[in-house]
Amino acid sequence: MTNLETQYMGLKLRNPIIVANSGLTNSIERIRDLEIAGAGAIVLKSIFEEQINNEVNHLINHEPQNLYPDDEDYIWNYTRNNSITRHLNLLSEAKKETDIPIIASLNCITASEWTVFAKDFENAGADALEINLFLVPTDRLKSSEEIEQIYLQIVSEIKKHVKIPVSVKIGFYFTNLVSMADRLKANGASALVLFNRFYEPDIDIEKMELISSEVFSSPSDIRRSLRWIGLVSSQLTKIEIAASTGIHDGEAVIKLLLAGAQVTQICSSIYINGSQIIAGMLSDLTTFMKKNNFQTIEEFRGRLSYKTITDPVMYERSQFMRYFSIK
Repeated sequence: MTNLETQYMGLKLRNPIIVANSGLTNSIERIRDLEIAGAGAIVLKSIFEEQINNEVNHLINHEPQNLYPDDEDYIWNYTRNNSITRHLNLLSEAKKETDIPIIASLNCITASEWTVFAKDFENAGADALEINLFLVPTDRLKSSEEIEQIYLQIVSEIKKHVKIPVSVKIGFYFTNLVSMADRLKANGASALVLFNRFYEPDIDIEKMELISSEVFSSPSDIRRSLRWIGLVSSQLTKIEIAASTGIHDGEAVIKLLLAGAQVTQICSSIYINGSQIIAGMLSDLTTFMKKNNFQTIEEFRGRLSYKTITDPVMYERSQFMRYFSIK
């Protein structure tokens, strides 16, 4: 009998499909629907440190002449605590109303007091915590080592406050991603989510203004994740990997598991196709396993990772030597 169960950060999942943090996971009604649709776990909508800071600054700067000396502290505490309270209430309700793992999510940009709230998520019942990190390097005087150190400090600080497992969702903008993954593990990360999908700017040439680019991922976006999951999973066997970005069908799920991912996170595919896409992905995965006589996911996970294929150069190659060479 085909068994789709898997383990992720010590959590037992009924299958390897997790719904990523997004507007899809910001209400108990949607979370229930996703559980019914077949999701193996849910990552709650992130709390954004940067967004809340911006809200506070807007309130403070709106009418600064009318503020008393203590008003600024009140605004900071009220806005921040109100956002945290809403998230904690959703987390507590989700744990009561569902039977699948619920992962809290925090988007940090500093290793400040925000990391202390991780303990609140643990106390509210979170099965794990996902830290979503992406720092845009805009200071030409700041070295790459200084920027990377911020990532490590945030993870290390959070692990001082919680016992639940912590995953780190990062981008691919690192000179040596495998080394960075190893350092994140050393500072307390139980898993990596490769990769986060962040805001990208575009330009409207008619209005001559900056706008947001396409929000949803495309199926071709799994290529970058595929390469790095194959590389990282081979060299760092003690850290688990959740594949993210560009997973639009069951074939993509299978590919990423073959590359070495522990689980997959989906988002855009649900926005585009509805939650029924989960059942389709699970059906494709089951068909693949039956066709190849795999009883469990562990029988084929990582079968096509960097260390297991006969030609590992396929993961290393960076140029189109075959297709675009001059004949």
